[in-house]
Amino acid sequence: MKRFFTIFLVVLFFSALVFIDNSFSQPQTQPQVQASKDKVLQYAKPKKPVKIKLHRDKKGEYSWDITGESVDEVIKADKRLRQLLKEE
Repeated sequence: MKRFFTIFLVVLFFSALVFIDNSFSQPQTQPQVQASKDKVLQYAKPKKPVKIKLHRDKKGEYSWDITGESVDEVIKADKRLRQLLKEE
């Protein structure tokens, strides 16, 4: 009877070790998150602002240097400056 009880405990012990080992070795499964990028947003670049350096000479007349990436934006800024300086 003692022998049967000892064998039973040994088998129970080893089965518990196998169970515990399997539960720690398997990674916890987390839900997969699928992230997709919009192609239009992926290639869109932010617009850089037009940079204006305003100069005033001794006579009180203004001149300026305009730099920017877009020619249309540079032209719009130039027209806007001319309108503003005419109002003064």
